[in-house]
Amino acid sequence: MSKKQRSKKAKKTEKPSKETASAGTPGDGDGDASPSTEAGGGHGKLKRKPYEAELEILQGELVAMQEWVKATGAKICIVFEGRDTAGKGGTIKRITERVSPRTFRVVALPAPTEREKSQMYVQRYMSHFPASGEVVIFDRSWYNRAGVEPVMGFCTPEQTERFLDQVPLVEKAMVDSGILLIKYWLEVSADEQTRRLKSRMDDPRKIWKLSDMDLKSYSRWYDYSRARDAMFASTDTAWAPWFVAHTDDKKRGRLNIISHLLAHVPYEKVERTEVKLPRRQPARGYVEPDLPLRHIPEPY
Repeated sequence: MSKKQRSKKAKKTEKPSKETASAGTPGDGDGDASPSTEAGGGHGKLKRKPYEAELEILQGELVAMQEWVKATGAKICIVFEGRDTAGKGGTIKRITERVSPRTFRVVALPAPTEREKSQMYVQRYMSHFPASGEVVIFDRSWYNRAGVEPVMGFCTPEQTERFLDQVPLVEKAMVDSGILLIKYWLEVSADEQTRRLKSRMDDPRKIWKLSDMDLKSYSRWYDYSRARDAMFASTDTAWAPWFVAHTDDKKRGRLNIISHLLAHVPYEKVERTEVKLPRRQPARGYVEPDLPLRHIPEPY
């Protein structure tokens, strides 16, 4: 399947600095050109202070986007896929930490039940698609059938081939129904993946991220590369293209993805009335009672 070019939407808002270059699709001209999805960008590591300054601006724009989604009834579906340790969870956290969970909803489904295994493959995901005024973020998605499942032997080659034939039609139906579908692939180099996996082994804050599946998957780098390439070839369509982000530098990758997301949602600032705090009611004789309550210790 040939890849289509997609023009970048203009956005009238605070322009991110040179530190926040856009990520590009596999094979199109959107954002900085990259010689290969295996290679990282040519920038140095982004320092914490400029990162936090840019993130603050972008998160403010995400709030503005949220208000536009609520006001217009827009339906946005964002798919995050990519290599293990590529930073999907950290990016999703930065997107959602300053917005309302009633508007932005993260979906990370567990392994399918026996009943779900008997359904049409994408069926269990459909109930999570966005309704009016919602942004749904899939932390991994129906594309498990194109990646981890064939690589780890959880499905047959025929099942993967059928999925790759059918999913562009499903996504066309999503887009035709009014859903804005944006798909991201996060790419990390082999050396950086090794470093991140090793860092999880001795860190009690990260050990939960290191699963048996991660260890089994680690040795199959090129099987995942072939599966990724086949997925791009079949599902990078004009109505639902893939956008690739290089994330060896996690901070830079997060900013690139958020700025790209904002550029692809046609939101506008929603005017809000000036907020003033009302006067509090008078006490009218209220005195706080001396109740035998249990207070938590205060060691800090």
